[in-house]
Amino acid sequence: MTEHATRWIGGLLGRDDLTRIDDAAITFGASWAHERAGWIVLAIIAASLVTGWFYLRRQRTGFAAGLTLSAFRAAALVLLILALAEPVLELSYTDRPKPLLWLLADASDSMNLVDDSETGSTGERSRADLVRAALVEPDGLAKRLANKFRVQAFTFDRPEGVRPLDLDRLATTNGGSQEGTGSQSSAERYSATGTATAIGSALDGLRRRYPAQDLSGIVVLSDFVQNAGSPATDAAEELGVPIFAVGLGRTAAADLMVELDAEPTVKKAERVTFTAVVRQNGLTGSTATLRLTAAPADRPAEVRTVGTKDVALETSSVLAEFAVTPEEAGRFVYALEADVLPGETIAENNTATRNVTVTDDYLRLLFVEYEPTWEWRFVKEVFHRDRLVGLRGFRTYLRSSDPAVRKTNELFLETLPPPRDEFFQYDVIFLGDVPASALPGRFAEMTKEFVSQFGGGLVVIGGPRFGPQALAETPLADMLPIVPDAGLQRRDASFRLNLTPAAEQFDFMRLGETGAENRAAWQNLGELPWYQPVRRVESTAVVLAEHPTDTTSDGRTKQPLIARRPYGAAGGEVVYLGFNETWRLRRKYGEKYYRQFWGQLIYRLGLGHARGADKRFVIDPLPDEPFQPDDEIAFTVRAWDRNFDRLTEADVPNGVLTAELIRRGAGDGETTPIALPMSRPGVFETRMAIYRPGDYRLRVIDPVTSEPHEARFSVADVSAERRVATRDAALQQNLANAVPGGRAYELDEARNLADDFDPPRRTRTTTELISLWDTWLVFGLFVGLLMAEWLLRKRVNLA
Repeated sequence: MTEHATRWIGGLLGRDDLTRIDDAAITFGASWAHERAGWIVLAIIAASLVTGWFYLRRQRTGFAAGLTLSAFRAAALVLLILALAEPVLELSYTDRPKPLLWLLADASDSMNLVDDSETGSTGERSRADLVRAALVEPDGLAKRLANKFRVQAFTFDRPEGVRPLDLDRLATTNGGSQEGTGSQSSAERYSATGTATAIGSALDGLRRRYPAQDLSGIVVLSDFVQNAGSPATDAAEELGVPIFAVGLGRTAAADLMVELDAEPTVKKAERVTFTAVVRQNGLTGSTATLRLTAAPADRPAEVRTVGTKDVALETSSVLAEFAVTPEEAGRFVYALEADVLPGETIAENNTATRNVTVTDDYLRLLFVEYEPTWEWRFVKEVFHRDRLVGLRGFRTYLRSSDPAVRKTNELFLETLPPPRDEFFQYDVIFLGDVPASALPGRFAEMTKEFVSQFGGGLVVIGGPRFGPQALAETPLADMLPIVPDAGLQRRDASFRLNLTPAAEQFDFMRLGETGAENRAAWQNLGELPWYQPVRRVESTAVVLAEHPTDTTSDGRTKQPLIARRPYGAAGGEVVYLGFNETWRLRRKYGEKYYRQFWGQLIYRLGLGHARGADKRFVIDPLPDEPFQPDDEIAFTVRAWDRNFDRLTEADVPNGVLTAELIRRGAGDGETTPIALPMSRPGVFETRMAIYRPGDYRLRVIDPVTSEPHEARFSVADVSAERRVATRDAALQQNLANAVPGGRAYELDEARNLADDFDPPRRTRTTTELISLWDTWLVFGLFVGLLMAEWLLRKRVNLA
């Protein structure tokens, strides 16, 4: 077949890249014609003969007119017969299609930001305007790519998945105004209304939903400020094709962002520190005015100023501390605000809030020890005088004490463990140098439940007699930040412990206000005479202090002296000390550093969860940050009976907790009853979307005590997309580097992408079945033949 004929057939098939016709054959789809093709020939001959006889013998016309009329009628009948036979063209051909390219456009709210002219944008055009122009203008990026690639376009604007973007119906006048020949394409209707930038999830969604066998590359138009979804670079590596990351927005802009770091629970009348973190771009040399305010959660109009500070912005990140002494118990909303500085692009990130509970309750601490040690004595004395623990909060089980003392002195527990309804009211448990024989199995199981289910804190102190080796064969071994070895013995050799870099992240390890003071405080321990070695560090543990030379069984990891690990889903923590010599911190400085170490540790372990009897009915915490309208919010309640056994359906009518959602806002109040069905014993859950902005309270009735419990949250139409004004150039470059061949572009450079990227075309052989009988061409030809016959009959005066 000639090249011209091949191109003509390719045009009919819509295959501009057709190179060769390999084979062509016509078959019939109708069963009667497919099995007996001779019937078609007989039917055609019969139709032709009958038509010729009719016009040449039965009609009074001239020979030429009769012959013409019979030809029209016969052709129409032949066409009808062939259509009834359902002819199909089976065509095998070879083509070299254009490479497939995915175009992924960011449609999140940050695309509505307007960058100044230094970014290369013109006038007051937003990033969304620039993306729309790239998609629809005749000389735009999409049109340039379509000349060389098969472009499939998508948008991403939500935490999961993508939306297809139609580029096919686009029509643009020479003047640049867009005029659709029909309905507008979705590219012309592109708008940036999404609530999340989730590039990784978008790439994962493409990989799962769309075939990528012929994919040659992906073009991503975004500011790359990812705030949701899976890691973008991991998803790019999974796809395995080059990523062309086209950036929008400035890489640096004048912007100020504040964060507020505060403990969720603090003690009334105890001085605490709230830390303000101020981050800035392009504002070096300016001064930011910070205000910390507080308002009762149930009386938000009663705002009072806690403190004001002027902070010099000399570095990209500045810390400012506010000393706060709460004078009233209850739940408060603390807000940190920074004045908007000249040149800032967005102001939404100049405010941060935290919900803080001020408690007048006390912490309950249980110290289990075999015999009196210096550590036991000093810890007892410190917490007897502590305002957060006091005489009411400290209890101990001392195995070697006189039974009569244990029975008459309320400081001592008579037996171990105490009853469940008493045991689970403790907030922190100390486990000293105790042999396994002194620890009943029930105590070990209850301690695991205390930490994993109730979020309690456990401190394990290795003493010189038994050490962690005594726990190696007990259920408690699974909880420790270390893996004990029953075959190891105490090592007697003087040394000075070393703090690890991770220690700086934990407040109880920071004994001084400066690094120098902190090092001096820990050096005050002097040389420790011994420590208890372990086999290795547990995989989820963080080592905070270690031996300077001795290693664990792997020969590389230093022996841990202080370590911490999370345990269980309720936020429980276990802290391990490989020695009981912290009382040496009292040298020179008295109780200052000793009390600070143990006090901060107890506050951390004891205030991070519900306290005392409140642990038996807990509403899972809701975030301080406001939800977006339409967000689906999960409400979860965990409930136990008075004996701290999980509630069952027998304890709750119909297995459902009664609750109500109370909205306060704009002077109106409304209450919506909701139900929390039991999903498993002791756990009640429901999910619901809340559409109206406002401050809300979830009030749930405890079926055991009939008392209400509340959790507060807010819904606000404030987009997380407005928290960062600048492009994440680092992620843009990392995406481009994820697979060899990728590249990062500025938007005005992306017009060269089609020239820069030249993947090879793949040659493929395809067999295609083309239906010949149910087309508009056949229908038009049939009607045309009948019309021609009718007109000629009129001309020769035939009825």
